[in-house]
Amino acid sequence: MGLVLPMCEVLRAEPGGAAPTSQPARSAWNVRDHIPVDKFMLQAHRGAGELAPENTIEAFELGWKLGCIPEADVRTTSDGVIVAFHDNNFARVVKDASPELRKKGVKDLTWEELSKLDVGSWKGGEFVGRRVSRMRDVFAVMKGVPERRLYLDIKQVDLSALAREVNEYGVASQVILATSKYEQIVEWNRLVPDAVTLLWMGGTEAEITRKFEALRRANFEGIRQLQIHAHLKDKPETITRDSVDPFKLPDRFLIERGEELRSRGILFQSLPFGGSSPEIYWKLLDLGLMSLATDHPEVTWKAIRDYYRMKP
Repeated sequence: MGLVLPMCEVLRAEPGGAAPTSQPARSAWNVRDHIPVDKFMLQAHRGAGELAPENTIEAFELGWKLGCIPEADVRTTSDGVIVAFHDNNFARVVKDASPELRKKGVKDLTWEELSKLDVGSWKGGEFVGRRVSRMRDVFAVMKGVPERRLYLDIKQVDLSALAREVNEYGVASQVILATSKYEQIVEWNRLVPDAVTLLWMGGTEAEITRKFEALRRANFEGIRQLQIHAHLKDKPETITRDSVDPFKLPDRFLIERGEELRSRGILFQSLPFGGSSPEIYWKLLDLGLMSLATDHPEVTWKAIRDYYRMKP
């Protein structure tokens, strides 16, 4: 998975546009024509999606084994240790946590206290004893293995401290900073020259339109990848490749955003919510998506490979 971005010349949007709303939409640009399947970038949400306790080093190892780029959510303990953990508190992923602990989060504990918590048992008996991962330990198993890449989704961390660890382990070219805040991308590019970055966003069509307007004023400076969340508005079992506007964002809107991003040399990625059938992934690829993020990496990879074997 050494691909950062396809060559800019293959990113240029081709003439075309959305089909009438009564007909299945197809983008004039298709990933099969431009990115070999072995270079397709699949982000494994929170490490390995639903396959392992999230944000543990074992989840990242599984994500790499599956050919994905895992994602780590980055937070900082009360004594300054940078770790991988998603939630604001421990209520969901620390089984049988006390009422007091359920209200606390990473920022409230020292590393010594945090390292004692079992963050695997909630997922199943086979995961008992899994622990929170320090990011420096994750970077250590990436060092010298360039195919091991990692998204860093910023939750609560000092970017300067994170950059120091990234540079200490020599993995700057292997990490992709992911954030919903454009100012963090600007700062990260200053701290880590030639960094790879992903800006992610969700919301309604109007909300995302406003976000794009702000990015245009900044000329999308420093953004290498952009992810839009795609929430299903229909039941997943009803979705086919020919479904019209199955997501809360219209097909036309997603096609147009892809065309704009490709014209700027930016990788267009989506994370679908609400279902994981092959048809959902095929629909997104038909709309011009260049990359996907997933909670179901095995299902998604099979769908991607099947899609590449299909006739246009």
